[in-house]
Amino acid sequence: MNAPMTHDVFRGSVARAAGYVTSAQLRGPQYRRLFQDVYAPAHLAVTHELRCRGAALIAPEQAVLTGRSAATVMGVPLAQPHDLVEFVVPEKYRFGPIKGIHVRRTSIKQEESRPWNGIRIARPWRVALDLMLRLSPRVHSWVRRLRTAVPDVDAFIRAGLVSLPQLRQRLRNRRNRGIRLARAALSLVDPRAESLPESDLRVLLKTSGLNPVPQYSILADGHEVARLDLALPETQTAVEYDGRWHRTKRQTRRDKIRRRRLSAEGWRFVIVTAEKLQGDYERILSEIREAQSRSSLSRSGRTRTLRAFSACNAISPSAG
Repeated sequence: MNAPMTHDVFRGSVARAAGYVTSAQLRGPQYRRLFQDVYAPAHLAVTHELRCRGAALIAPEQAVLTGRSAATVMGVPLAQPHDLVEFVVPEKYRFGPIKGIHVRRTSIKQEESRPWNGIRIARPWRVALDLMLRLSPRVHSWVRRLRTAVPDVDAFIRAGLVSLPQLRQRLRNRRNRGIRLARAALSLVDPRAESLPESDLRVLLKTSGLNPVPQYSILADGHEVARLDLALPETQTAVEYDGRWHRTKRQTRRDKIRRRRLSAEGWRFVIVTAEKLQGDYERILSEIREAQSRSSLSRSGRTRTLRAFSACNAISPSAG
C-alpha cells in the first residue's frame, strides 16, 4: 500500500529507503519523474507550481524561488508547466546544474524572501527585480532582453503584487549585476498593456524611437467609441496586435467594422501577428513608417482641399 508521502511530490531515494516504493515501481506507469530523484504520482497534472514544489525537495534551504516561477506560484502565470524552475542562491553557495532547473548565483538578503516549502520564495518586489535580471548575462542583445523583461513586469504589476513607486525605491542604489538593464526596463514598464505581446510590441516601438500610447481611447461626445492597443496620435497611426482570438469569425467581423470606421476618420492601421512579432522587427517598423507617411499625405490633402474651398468662397461674387 502506498504511503501518504508518495501521494504528492517526493524524493525517490527517500521513498525507496522507507520501503514505500521499489525502483521498478518508480520506472513504471504509476509515477512520473520530474527531476533527478524527484517524482509525483502519474495522475497529478503537471503544472509549473507542482514542479516548483518538486524542485524545492532537492534545493538547499538557502535557495530562493523567484522570477517567472515565483510569479506563477503567486498567481501570475508567466511560466509554462515545463519551463525551467528559477532559483537564485547566495553567491557563496553552490547548487546545480540540474536538468529542468535554472540557478543564478547573486546577492540576496534574508529579508528579500520568506519561507516556502522548506526553502524560500522571493518577496514580490524582489520577484519583479529578478524578472528584469533573469537575462542579465550578455547572451542576448539589449533590446531582446528588454523585450523579455518589460512584458513580464507589466503583467506582474498589473496583478497588483507590487507598484512602480515601490520598485523605483527598491532599485535605488542597488549594485546587482545587470542593474543598468533593470533600470532601463523599469523606465519602459507600463501596466496599461493588456497582454504580454502588446507589451513586447510597445517595447519594440519605444526602443526604435517611437512613442506609442497604450490602450488609447477615442472619444466622441465624451464617450469612448473605440480603444486602440497602441497609438501614435500625432500621425493617427494605430498599431494593434491580433492574437489567436482575433481569428474567430465574430471577432474578425468586429475588428473590420471598427477599423473601417476609424479609417474613415483618418486613422491608418498596422496589424501585427505573432508570426510578425517573432520575426524580423524591421518589417513592422517599415509598415509603421509607411502608414505614417500615408496619414501625413492624407492630412496634407485634406488641408489643401480646405484651403482651396476657403479661397473659392473668398473670391465668390456672393461672398460678403
